[in-house]
Amino acid sequence: MLAVEGLNAWYGQAQALFDVHLAVGEGELVVIQGLNGAGKSTLLQSLIGIGPRAQGRIAWQGQPIEGWPAHRRARAGLGFVAEDRRLFTALSVKENLWIAANGLSHPGAHASQQETPAQRCDRILSLFPQLKAMLQRPAAQMSGGEQQMLALARTLMTGPRLLLLDEPCEGIAPVLVAAMRDALLQLGREGVAMLVAEQNNILSHHAQRVLVLSSGRVDTAGIGPA
Repeated sequence: MLAVEGLNAWYGQAQALFDVHLAVGEGELVVIQGLNGAGKSTLLQSLIGIGPRAQGRIAWQGQPIEGWPAHRRARAGLGFVAEDRRLFTALSVKENLWIAANGLSHPGAHASQQETPAQRCDRILSLFPQLKAMLQRPAAQMSGGEQQMLALARTLMTGPRLLLLDEPCEGIAPVLVAAMRDALLQLGREGVAMLVAEQNNILSHHAQRVLVLSSGRVDTAGIGPA
């Protein structure tokens, strides 16, 4: 599904990723672990096409995409949820979701093309019942955990087949961590593949593989099943 070979990345003259190789198969959950500064965010950003200067091969469904802009990768079925959430904070929960729904119509979408935006929204909100009660609330008035749920729900409105998640359960209340974990595991059961950067071992116990990233390099000794 996703195959990465020899990926290198630089911020100016400083190299941040070194010859990274990884793969995510259909419906797989793959976790990337590493300390702050190890390169986890840089890796995910490079895969979606918004990060630093990068070189290497990134193949999606067998097709090279390293030259594609971020919006084309998203339309092909890659969904990215950044650690800083990047919500439209002045807009309501419902408005954030419906803006994303406008970008669904692409051949890589996981969601049924027969779904209406309203049906899609209802299905996604069933994963996040906490959001149902706050559809008219501005995102700026939500807690950090609620914002994280909204960021994930908004990305799901685009129908991704592979989610790139940067610390989805970091720094949020324990009750919301459990809700986020359960929602992600349900998505996995529905066939959505995931590549997740995390430090807190919330999802690693459920992963098909756990990769360890250290100083921008995948530790081959740390590659294996969870």
